Amino acid sequence: MVAFSPTAYDAFLAEVDDAPVVMLNLIRFRPDGGRQRYLEYLEMAKPILARFGARILFGGDGLPVLTTGSDDAWDAVVLVQYPRRSAFSDMVADPDYQVAFKVGSGAIADIHLQPLKSNQAAA
Repeated sequence: MVAFSPTAYDAFLAEVDDAPVVMLNLIRFRPDGGRQRYLEYLEMAKPILARFGARILFGGDGLPVLTTGSDDAWDAVVLVQYPRRSAFSDMVADPDYQVAFKVGSGAIADIHLQPLKSNQAAA
């Protein structure tokens, strides 16, 4: 099921909204055609993302995990950059996105969304 944690979402939106944010999407597809439905969702979502100034930086399939600990690999990873936190929030509330979201959520068995901010020391 795809659902936001209200506490985490509110805290995310309460932060200073003056810099781009990258959303890390770790995705596991439903076994019954989830990958194909997700690709349909992406085609629907791309023009909506563009309308809000967002862009996909990377999308790819997960490979086997190389580290010790949990070996639960993700089926796919997508990195999406938004110009501001509010652009993400506005997109999520958009009626066109809500239609696309229904397709996307039907494709996903599990997802972790983690916002990332730039660390100038690592750049």
